[in-house]
Amino acid sequence: MTARLAADIGGTFTDLALERDGQRWTAKVLTTPHAPELGVLEGIRQVLAKAAMAPADIAIFIHGTTLATNAVIERKGAKTALLTTEGFRDVLALGNESRYDQYDLNIELPQPLVPRRWRLTVPERLDNEGNILLPLDEAAVRAQVEVLKAEGIESLAIGFLHGFVNPVHERRAAEIVREMMPDLPISLASEVSPEMREWERFSTTVANAYVQPIMASYLARLQAGIKEGGFTCPFFMMLSGGGLTTVDTASRFPIRLVESGPAGGAIFSAIVARQKGWSKVLSFDMGGTTAKVCLIDDYTPQGARTFEVARVGRFKKGSGLPLRIPVIEMVEIGAGGGSIAHLDSLGRIQVGPESAGAMPGPACYGRGGDKPAVTDANLLLGRYEPSLFAGGSLALKPELSAEAMDKAIGKRLGLEPAMAGLGVVEMVDENMSNAARVHAIESGKGYDGRHIIAFGGGGPVHGYRVAEKIGVTKLLVPSGAGVGSAIGFLRAPVGYEVVRSLYQRFRSFDVAAVNGLLEEMSAEARDVVSKGSFDAPLVETRIAYMRYVGQGHEISVSLPSRALTESDIAEIRAAYDTEYARFYDRPVPGSDVEILSFAVTVATETEASEPVAAVPDAPAPAPIRSQAVRDTNDGAVSDWPVYDRDTMVPGTTIPGPCIVAEAETSTLVGKGWTCRMDGLGYLELTKETV
Repeated sequence: MTARLAADIGGTFTDLALERDGQRWTAKVLTTPHAPELGVLEGIRQVLAKAAMAPADIAIFIHGTTLATNAVIERKGAKTALLTTEGFRDVLALGNESRYDQYDLNIELPQPLVPRRWRLTVPERLDNEGNILLPLDEAAVRAQVEVLKAEGIESLAIGFLHGFVNPVHERRAAEIVREMMPDLPISLASEVSPEMREWERFSTTVANAYVQPIMASYLARLQAGIKEGGFTCPFFMMLSGGGLTTVDTASRFPIRLVESGPAGGAIFSAIVARQKGWSKVLSFDMGGTTAKVCLIDDYTPQGARTFEVARVGRFKKGSGLPLRIPVIEMVEIGAGGGSIAHLDSLGRIQVGPESAGAMPGPACYGRGGDKPAVTDANLLLGRYEPSLFAGGSLALKPELSAEAMDKAIGKRLGLEPAMAGLGVVEMVDENMSNAARVHAIESGKGYDGRHIIAFGGGGPVHGYRVAEKIGVTKLLVPSGAGVGSAIGFLRAPVGYEVVRSLYQRFRSFDVAAVNGLLEEMSAEARDVVSKGSFDAPLVETRIAYMRYVGQGHEISVSLPSRALTESDIAEIRAAYDTEYARFYDRPVPGSDVEILSFAVTVATETEASEPVAAVPDAPAPAPIRSQAVRDTNDGAVSDWPVYDRDTMVPGTTIPGPCIVAEAETSTLVGKGWTCRMDGLGYLELTKETV
């Protein structure tokens, strides 16, 4: 009998999930921003009590957190310096000289995490093939270390030109720094992001150095706390790319944790999609601070190599700090339960991206918050029973919601608080729907034949309305939806991705060089995974990022997971043309293709699951109560029956409008929708079609 425990720290709530022998227990506690480990430890205490287990019963503990992301967004990281090649001091500030808004004369660009005075240079130079043109000036390195000491620098990033091809100078500089400052955390660009493009590589390395001391301290405190609590099991961290890794690896490369929580949600959706046999789904995860949407095809979340954090322009691509790390590709917007509603200068209702978080939280929490949030709007619409919110652990105060909504929006627009709340909910639903539309368009995909899997505390509440807006007629709310990301952690494979740059063209493809590089990458990834795989079967995938010569952006093409041969080259080129045509309608005949980088992922094998069988119809239970709910479609108020999800059995079918309540969330079934519990205990919502 083995038990697995997972914890996911969000902006508002910390979610816990515990499983053993097919049984699951969950807990949801308020996040403790000042010391996040306290919320985790409290959640662990609660979930263990529910399951009547002791720490010694836990076989593995898996954790994901937004701490690294928040440190970058809030600029609360360590005092960080960058040591780089002479003449390249301002790469972080210059970027790629693009403007995310061509017509904004007062455009505000993202400021580097390292101010100019802490961007230090030394003479050295490598060519694009890694040959030494100018040896490293070690005396200059030692002189700059004295500057680091004088400035009280707490973390250092080292990134030299072409260091991703030959790291000899970066490694030697690090040796010198460690001799003089042995306790200073150091991040090498050749280890953090060994790919071409200086701005992205340096930005990623600096961000890693910026959050490394904070994450190392937090993980040390959490490890100490769970050890004191009697835990002796292995401790793993969730990566942004969807795999698990050891705490040691996570401490070295904490920047790979920035999207760890949302990644768990995407994995959760992918597993549910496989159980249902749905090959095309949209993962819709709405929590307390943000909403995340992710496209999943063939039971695999869409991946990416780039990610932006701390965007200056809301939702504007190119306005944030670039990170080149493996991530599950998704759109994340400030549209959670704690997102604050307000009026802009034109008197229009806007929601987010500012969030009330856990402290003080929405006005209805009664913790001092005086600004209306999405949770306040839902409460005013009658969607929540105040005494039963979050499983009854947090009693809501509708009068405070009404007061805050009236003050911020109602009086200025001449609306009653409930109608103002309707405007807030409709706006947040439209924001999420628009994000889903844009994400599909940018991915060259659509919503025909696609279903939605909704989870998180707010996903089941807003899911049916988002589905209506994007034209989806089937929605699924799995069991444990309120803590979906934490459950996803329990299903995630132990895995690691290695990326390297090696420039190649198909007309001059060097098979031996590519095979040598891929084998090195495979060995590195397997070494990391072996520390936590427990001899489980491993699966390896290989990808090349390529483009037509002269283009600015690459697309990914799968490679065979073996040594390449000359006969593979034509097949890989044909695969590229096919993938390019999927995005841009047709290939470009006669153009050569160049490969900029390769990726190798090694992960433990995912357990196979057969789609659930159909179940016969079963009688519906009696409603436990009714609530006066204002419908967002027409603004009318009517009594909606409320059902207890725990009293429903597979085959139960209930018509909308109604609410299906459970401890961590509530599922709203709108007019024209039908809710049926399937053989897995999941709620399947279907919209009637005319």
